[in-house]
Amino acid sequence: MADPGDTAAAESTLMFREAAEAADAVARQEQFEPELRRIGAMLRTRSPSVVITCARGSSDHAATFAKYAIETRVGIPVASAAPSVASVYASRLHADGAICLVISQSGRSPDLLATVESLKQAGACVIALLNDTESPVAGVADELFGLAAGEEKSVAATKSFIASLAAIVRLVAEWSDDDSLRNELRQLPDLLRQSWELDWSALVPAFKDATDLYVLGRGVGFGVAQEAALKLKETSQLHAEAFSTAELRHGPMALVRHGFPVLMFSQSDQTASAAEETASALIERGARVLLAGAEAPGAIALPTMCSSPLLEPVLQIQSFYRAANALAVARGLDPDRPPHLAKVTETR
Repeated sequence: MADPGDTAAAESTLMFREAAEAADAVARQEQFEPELRRIGAMLRTRSPSVVITCARGSSDHAATFAKYAIETRVGIPVASAAPSVASVYASRLHADGAICLVISQSGRSPDLLATVESLKQAGACVIALLNDTESPVAGVADELFGLAAGEEKSVAATKSFIASLAAIVRLVAEWSDDDSLRNELRQLPDLLRQSWELDWSALVPAFKDATDLYVLGRGVGFGVAQEAALKLKETSQLHAEAFSTAELRHGPMALVRHGFPVLMFSQSDQTASAAEETASALIERGARVLLAGAEAPGAIALPTMCSSPLLEPVLQIQSFYRAANALAVARGLDPDRPPHLAKVTETR
């Protein structure tokens, strides 16, 4: 049973309050649906040969999600821009006919701005998903969609990340003209509220005394695995590394030993059976596996809401945020003020 003092402390953090607001942010995006429909029609007409994503930190994990979402639902290859190519090396890329998809909470990082400006000058059409629609990056964009997350004060991004994922799914739904996905998006706010109430408290005792762990996902779930690993680093000072389950046997499995903690995300698509097989292999090697979205004998099951496989990772990261906040408090840390970090990171 949770300590009442720990529970009260966890629920008093900015991270807790802001993560709990994610459903409202996603609901606010619905008012911009006509604008996204116009952008989707533009993309179908333009028929780009490639999408280049530009992002840092949590937003880059959203870009990973965008890669799988766009490639599996639209069939257009997606590559990630390396900001230093523009900001440090001052190299010019050939981007005629490309879409530059920039994702950012602040839109103020100098290297992000330099990359977007460089790609636009090289012929790319810039679509920006931004929480701060008055930012410098917003001024460069050809098309702008506001994330509608509102002000986020905790250093740990939560609601802005979920809003980014929702915006990406909305963009994909309009680009692919998918009525089924549009309908599933309308249910997303309610599903997020239900996901926030799910009990992931098993994560706290499992990771409270840990020093190293893996976070695994695959396909559209890999981006949330990356995000979860980052949050465990910055809020709980854990050495958490994210891997695709497909990469685990290419080296990382060698570090698994008895009691080694592993958090796994899975969704109900073609990757589900492989996730269950990987969980079983880890358990055979003595790992302590917490598994969301699938089942495996010996794994600690984390409850999840069912939806479209594209939306299930969004719901799972919402449940994770509440547990990650509680874990940080249980470890005696302040999740709102991680050491050596700032809310707006101005990388050059």
